[in-house]
Amino acid sequence: MLLKRFMGLTRKQKDLFLLAVDVALVPIVGLMSALLLLEYNRTIFELGPRYLPILMIVAGGLSMMLGLHRVQLKHFDAEAITRALIMSIGLTLVSGLLEVVSSQRLRPIAPTLFGMLYFLSYIVLRRGMLQLLTMLYRRSRIVTRVIIYGAGFSGIKLSREMMDRPDVMVYGFIDDSPALRGSHVNGLTVYPVFKAEELRVLYNINRVILADPDLPADRKTALPRQFEALGITTETLPAFAQLIDDSTLASRLEPVKSGQLLGRDDLFETLSSSYIAYAGSTVLVSGAGGSIGLELCRQVIACRPAQLILLELSELALYAANQELRLLAEPFGTRIVPVLGSAADPVLVASLFAQNGVDVVMHAAAYKHVPLVEENMRAGLQNNVFSTQVLARAAREAGVARFVLVSSDKAVRPGSVMGASKRLSELVVQDLADRPEGTIFSIVRFGNVLGSSGSVVPLFEEQILRGGPVTLTDLRVTRYFMTIQEAARLVLLAGSFADGGEVYVLDMGKPMLIRDLARRMIEGRGFQVRDRANPDGDIEIVTTGLRPGEKLYEELMVRKGAGSTSHPKIIRVREDRLSELQTAAMLRDLRDAIERNDPAEMLATLARAIPEYMPQSHAAESLQMSVVQERSAVNRPANRPGE
Repeated sequence: MLLKRFMGLTRKQKDLFLLAVDVALVPIVGLMSALLLLEYNRTIFELGPRYLPILMIVAGGLSMMLGLHRVQLKHFDAEAITRALIMSIGLTLVSGLLEVVSSQRLRPIAPTLFGMLYFLSYIVLRRGMLQLLTMLYRRSRIVTRVIIYGAGFSGIKLSREMMDRPDVMVYGFIDDSPALRGSHVNGLTVYPVFKAEELRVLYNINRVILADPDLPADRKTALPRQFEALGITTETLPAFAQLIDDSTLASRLEPVKSGQLLGRDDLFETLSSSYIAYAGSTVLVSGAGGSIGLELCRQVIACRPAQLILLELSELALYAANQELRLLAEPFGTRIVPVLGSAADPVLVASLFAQNGVDVVMHAAAYKHVPLVEENMRAGLQNNVFSTQVLARAAREAGVARFVLVSSDKAVRPGSVMGASKRLSELVVQDLADRPEGTIFSIVRFGNVLGSSGSVVPLFEEQILRGGPVTLTDLRVTRYFMTIQEAARLVLLAGSFADGGEVYVLDMGKPMLIRDLARRMIEGRGFQVRDRANPDGDIEIVTTGLRPGEKLYEELMVRKGAGSTSHPKIIRVREDRLSELQTAAMLRDLRDAIERNDPAEMLATLARAIPEYMPQSHAAESLQMSVVQERSAVNRPANRPGE
C-alpha cells in the first residue's frame, strides 16, 4: 500500500518531499551536534532557536540551487555526493558566520562538526531511503526487476532510460568480459553470466535485456535458452537499430522467445502457407558459415525441415555455424549435416545430392568484397561463376525441386568484377531455368544488409572504437540497406513461390547517404563529429576516394518495368538473358581465360556477356579501351528477353 502511494506521487511531489527532507535534517543535525559537544551545550541550545531557522532556509535554498531535491534516489551517484558536499560546506560557513554575529567570537569546532554531521547524515539518509524502497520493490509485483546484458555504450544508455521509469528497477549488468566483473557502471554492479541464478533469487529478477549490439549470433541464441531455464523473460535490441533510428533504445525492445529461434516461430505461423516449401524437406545452403548463409539457415530451421546441409569452404565458419544451428534445431528434430568443401567441386556436390535427397538449394556462397575480388579477378570469377554452374547443374540432374540463387544489386550495370561475376551467375541460372527438367530456378537480388561481413557498419564501428577517423570513399556515395534478418526472410519467401526463371528484387526502401549513416553511428556512440562547424568534436569523417570497382550508387534492376508479387516487398523484374549457345560460349571462354590467367581475356568475356558492364577500377583502365573496341567489333546477337 505504501509503495503504491509513493509510486502514485507525481515527479514534482517527489521533488518537494526530498526538499522537505533536506530542510528537516538541519535541526536534527543541530541537536546531534549539541549533544556531542557537551562543553558547548548551553551556548548551542541558547543560540539554536535563533539561527536554526536561518540555516533551514539556507539549506532549502542550496538544495534547490544545486538541484539536489531533483536527484532521484536511484540516481544518487558520485556527482550528487559532490553536490551534497558543497551544500554541507555552505552550511558550515553560514553556521560559523551566525555564531560570530551572535556571540562575537568564532569557535570552529561547532560549525565544522555541524557541517560534517550534516554531510554524513545526508548520505546515510539518502542511501537508507533507497534501500527501503528497494526492499519494498523486491516484495512488490507492480514493478519490473531488470538485469541488462552488456555493459557497453548501448547497455549504459539503456540503463539510464530504464532507470527513469518508475515501474522498472535495474539491479545491475551481466557481461562476459572478465575485465568488467565487479566494476561499477552508471552506479550498477557488473556481474558474470554464471551469477544469473543467484541474482534471480537475490533480487527476484524477472527480465533480462540483451543490449550488446556486437553479441555473436550463437550467444544471442544460447542466452535466451539459459535465462528461460531460470524462469526469466528475455528481450533484445534489434541488431544495429540504435545506429539508424533516432528513437530511444527502450522503445526498440523486442521479446525473445528462447527455443523459438529468436521469435521467428511467429514468422513461421504468419507465413506458413508459403513456408510449406521447406517444412519436412532436405535443404542445402551453400556458404552456410557466411553472414547471409548463416541467417538463411537460422530461418530455414524455423520452418522445421527434416534435414539441413551446411556446405561451407571455411573450417572455422563451418564449426561455428554447426555449433549454433545444432542448438537451434534440437527442439524441431532437424538433422544438421556439416559439409566442408567448395560448391565448385563437382564430385563433392554430386555425392551430396545422391546421398541426401536434397529438395531445396539456397546458393549463398560467393566472394563479395568488391576491392578484393577486383584485385584477385581470377579467384573471384572462378569461385562465383563456376560454383553456381556446378551446383545448379547438379541440382537439375538430381531432380531438386527448387534452386534459389542469392544475388546482389552490384550485378546491375556492374562496375566491378564482383558485380559482373554475380551477373554471370544470374545468366547461368536463367539459362538453366529455360530447360528446368523439373527444377524451379529463381534469383533473389538485394542490396547491402546491416551486420553482414561485407557491410560498412562493422568497419565504422571499429573505427569509432579506435577513436576515428571514420573513412568514406566519397561524400556522395549512397547505398540501399536492409537488416540481415529481413533480407534472409524475404529470400526464403521469394524462393518458396517462384515458378521458374524469375529475378526477384527486394524492396530496399530509399537509398541512404553513407555519410549520414556514419554521422548517426558516431553520435549513437555518444561522440560528436569533428568538422568545420564543430572543430572541437571527437571523431572526424574523412574521404579516401572510391575504391577499385566501386560505384557512387547502386541499382536494383536494369530494365524499366517490374511486376508485383503476393508480398509487397518482393518485386518481379524482367532481365535480358543469353541463349543456350551464348551461355555455353561464355563459360567456355571464361574457363579458358582463367586457365591461362589472362586478365584481358577475362574482362573481354565479361564485356561480351554483359553489355552494361563498364570497369570502374584503376587496374582495368588500361584494358577498358580494348574492351570497348571489341564490343564495337563484335556483332552480338540480340538477347532474348526473359519471361
